[in-house]
Amino acid sequence: MKTSDDIIIIGDVHRDFGILNAFINKHRPKMIISCGDFGYWPRIKEKSKGNRPPKPLTVKTGDTKVYFCDGNHEDHWSLNQLENNEVYPNVFYMKRGSVFTLDDGRNVLFMGGAQSIDRDMRLEGFDWFPEEEISWKDMENLPDPNTKIDIVISHTCPSDIISQIGGYNTTVEDWSRKALSHIRQLYLPDLWYFGHFHMFKTFYALNCRWTVLNMTRASDWWIKLHNA
Repeated sequence: MKTSDDIIIIGDVHRDFGILNAFINKHRPKMIISCGDFGYWPRIKEKSKGNRPPKPLTVKTGDTKVYFCDGNHEDHWSLNQLENNEVYPNVFYMKRGSVFTLDDGRNVLFMGGAQSIDRDMRLEGFDWFPEEEISWKDMENLPDPNTKIDIVISHTCPSDIISQIGGYNTTVEDWSRKALSHIRQLYLPDLWYFGHFHMFKTFYALNCRWTVLNMTRASDWWIKLHNA
């Protein structure tokens, strides 16, 4: 399957904007699409550690546009209070159920959210939020079932394919995966990209090409978007 050089799909950034900025400066893609755990924590200010400067607090995109869905590790309360979806210059939060049309006419559906397996070690309202999981209200924001959805960007994956993933956090019961299974059955997309599992794998199943992306600092945290 051919790929597009202009559009890059990335896995979990976890606010490691230094790596992302360096990637953008080197490759200069037209667009980057993030599969959640982007690292939107506007209320947390990074401090210097020893002689090391603090991590960059924003993304320096240049002419590149960045679109991200939310993961489980984001400040969901701040995301829900946004008056518009541009969180930094040329960086856009794509709310659950939102659709973006690419220049080639393909429709991309964004549905972030997942359950944190480390939630017991986090503080509600500071670095953990009940809103992290997909809700019934989120499902009400989905487009009309007759809408053609070609690509889905999510953070976790549908229950239908969890057996294909493996890993330490695939055994956790996550209602978000059931919601994504409903989305798959409703729209039957051709391509699906997600993160969350900190691994890379691509495979074909259920008439769809699936790609799970690793997190930054791994060599396989990004991939070029597959063409139609």
